[in-house]
Amino acid sequence: MEELLLLPQLLLKIFITLVVISLCSLSLHFYIISILNPRKLRSKLIKQGIRGPAPSSFIYGNIPDMKRIQSSKFLKTSSTAEQNIMNHDYFHKLFSYFELWGNEYGPVFTYSTGNVQIIYVSKPEIVKEISLWTSLDLGKPSFLKRDRGPLLGQGIFTSNGSLWVHQRKIIAPEFFMEKVKGMMNLMVDSATNMLKLWESEVHNEGGVADIRVDLDLRNFSADIISRACFGSSYIRGKEIFTKLRALQQIMAIQGLHMGVPGLRHLPTKNNRDLWKLEKEIALLILKVVKERREAKSENDLLQMILEGANSVDSGLDNTDQFIVDNCKNIYFAGHETTATSASWILVLLAASPEWQSRVRAEVENICAGSLPDFSMLRKMKTLTMVIHEALRLYPPAAFLTREAFQDITISDMQVPKGTNIWIPIIKLHQDPKIWGPDAHEFNPDRFSRGIAGACKAPQAYVPFGIGPRTCLGQNFAMVELKILMCLILSKFSFTISPKYRHSPAFRLVIEPEHGVDLVIKRT
Repeated sequence: MEELLLLPQLLLKIFITLVVISLCSLSLHFYIISILNPRKLRSKLIKQGIRGPAPSSFIYGNIPDMKRIQSSKFLKTSSTAEQNIMNHDYFHKLFSYFELWGNEYGPVFTYSTGNVQIIYVSKPEIVKEISLWTSLDLGKPSFLKRDRGPLLGQGIFTSNGSLWVHQRKIIAPEFFMEKVKGMMNLMVDSATNMLKLWESEVHNEGGVADIRVDLDLRNFSADIISRACFGSSYIRGKEIFTKLRALQQIMAIQGLHMGVPGLRHLPTKNNRDLWKLEKEIALLILKVVKERREAKSENDLLQMILEGANSVDSGLDNTDQFIVDNCKNIYFAGHETTATSASWILVLLAASPEWQSRVRAEVENICAGSLPDFSMLRKMKTLTMVIHEALRLYPPAAFLTREAFQDITISDMQVPKGTNIWIPIIKLHQDPKIWGPDAHEFNPDRFSRGIAGACKAPQAYVPFGIGPRTCLGQNFAMVELKILMCLILSKFSFTISPKYRHSPAFRLVIEPEHGVDLVIKRT
C-alpha cells in the first residue's frame, strides 16, 4: 500500500526530471544556433580580414542597428516636392545601413540578422567568380524557404540540391525561346485588351486621361502568365494573385526580421494572416490542379509540373506541396517582377520625351502599322537599350543571395559552411567606378554596344541573376516587355502626372511606392 502511495510522487519526479532535461536541451540548442555558431562564423571571417559592425543583440544580431540607422533623423522620408524630382540614386535611402557600413568597412564586410551570418559583397571580381560557380555547394539561402516559406515554399527559387535540379529540368524548357515565340500572339492579345481600356478612358476624358497604370500592368502580366503557363485567364486566377499580393505586402512589412530563431512560429497578427493566406492560396491552386486533372491535358507549364511531381525520379513525399510551391513561384515571379519593370520603363520614358520619341519612331518604322512579330522585335535596338537601362536603374530584385553548404573558397575568400553572401544589385548597377560619372542618370545610349560595352565590368549587370540560378523566365520577360512597349508607343504618348510621387520602395521587389500615374493621349 505504501508503495502505491509513493507511485504518484515518483511519477511526478520523473516528469519534472524530463521537463528539466528538455528545457536544458532546448536551451543548449538555442545557445548553439543563436550564439555559438554565429560567433564561430564571424570569428573565421574576422581572422581573414573581413570586418563589420559587431552584433548589438545575441538574438537579433545587427537588426537593431539597421533599424536605428534607417530611422535616423537625417534619413526621414523626403517631402512630396522632393519626391517629384526624378532622382535615380536611391540605394542609400532604402538601405542606409549598407551605405554607412560600406563607407566604413569597404565593399566586402560581414554583419548578421538573427543567427544568419552574412558577407556583403559589392566587388565585381567576386561577383564574377560567384557567377561561374556551378557546384551545388553554393545555393539559395536556407532562410528563404523558412522566412519566405508562405510565399515561395520550396519551389524553384528557394530549393537546392537534387530537388532544384529536378525542378529546373521540368521548368526551364517551358521558357526556351522557341516556346516563348509560340506565346507571342497571346501576349499581343492581352496587351490589346488592356489598351482598349486606356483608349476608352482617353476618349471619355476628351482626348487626354490621367491613368493609374501600374494596376493595369499587374493585371496584364498576370493574365499572360495565367494563360501561357496554366491555361487560364487572369479573371479565373484573380483570387490567387490578389492573395499572393497580400502575402507579399505582409512579408515586406516584416522587413529586416529574417533569421531570428522562432519568430515565424509566434502567433502574432502578421503571422496569423500569413498562415491563413498560405492555406487559402494552396487550396485555390489545388482547385486549379484538380480541374486540370479532370480535363484533357494541355501542353503547358502546369502539365509539366504535374508530370514532374509524379515522376519516379522526383523522390517526393508530398506531391501536392511540390505542385503548390512551384505554382506560387511562377505565379508570383512571372507577373510581379515583369509588371514592376514595365511600370519603371513607362516612368522613365514619360520623364524623357526625347527617348520616348526615339523608341516610338523605331516601332513605327519597323512595324509599319502591323502587330509586332519576333523578327520585328529582334530589330528594335533602341527599345532594347531602353529596357536594359530601366533594368539597370530599377532591377526587380534588390539583392542576389547565396549560402555556402560546405566550406568553400571564392576569390581568396574563405567562406565557412552556413555563411550567406549578399550581393547588392542596385549598388553594382549604379557604381560610378563601373558605369561612369552618369551612373545615376537615365542614358540608354550606354547600351548601344550591348551589355559588354556598357560598362567596365559586364558581370556587374545582373538584373536576371547570375550563374546556374539565372532567371529561367528571362526570354519570356524580355519578349513580353518589348511587345507591351511596342503596342503602347504605337497608340499613345504620355507624360508624368502631377499625382505621381517618385519614391522607389523595397517590398521584396523594387517598386513605385505610390503607384504610377501618367497623363496619356492618343498619338
